[in-house]
Amino acid sequence: MIKNSVFLTILILTFPLAAFAHSVDFTNSSGTLSGTNSGLTLAGSTLIAVNGLGSGLITGTNLGTLTFSTGKLSSGSLQMGGTFAAGGMFTITGNGTSGIANGVIFNGSFTGPLTWTLVTLSNGTHNYTLTGSLVGTWQNGTTVNGATVQLTINTGRGFFSGKTNISSGDTNIVTAVPEPGTLGLLGTGLIGIAGIVRHKLKSV
Repeated sequence: MIKNSVFLTILILTFPLAAFAHSVDFTNSSGTLSGTNSGLTLAGSTLIAVNGLGSGLITGTNLGTLTFSTGKLSSGSLQMGGTFAAGGMFTITGNGTSGIANGVIFNGSFTGPLTWTLVTLSNGTHNYTLTGSLVGTWQNGTTVNGATVQLTINTGRGFFSGKTNISSGDTNIVTAVPEPGTLGLLGTGLIGIAGIVRHKLKSV
């Protein structure tokens, strides 16, 4: 019974390998986040790190820009948190630094409701986070998906009043998923691994 349990656990842990995909991670810093019930807009935010764009991790003080706008506030409030409607726009642009493309890298919009969350710290001050999923066009013309998380500068004991600064943000864009043939080979490999593990467990 223990052998079977161990076998099943190891086999289950191998299945997430089939979901591996290539993605590019963008980190942005600063910028002004403005908002009304009609939506939030980020301007002037600078890319400071890009990971997975051909040559591994690239860092710098200014690698490009990240801008976005959301749909209208659909529930909750600007001060206490809520959700914004899908739509709007989301653009990542490189400036040619350190091998990053000089031009638009990703251009898209939000695919579902965005979550605007009030975070009250132990000292009574506040931060806000904005999270949402994305779909759009990659620099090579393909359609890609992604997600973003943006964190505001601490607003003190006051609440968001229509304008604040971004502390940092992280955006992950999935640029490629395994082809069916690759998944088939991976599946064959998993079966092989399962056989080896079963054999070893029988000899325990």
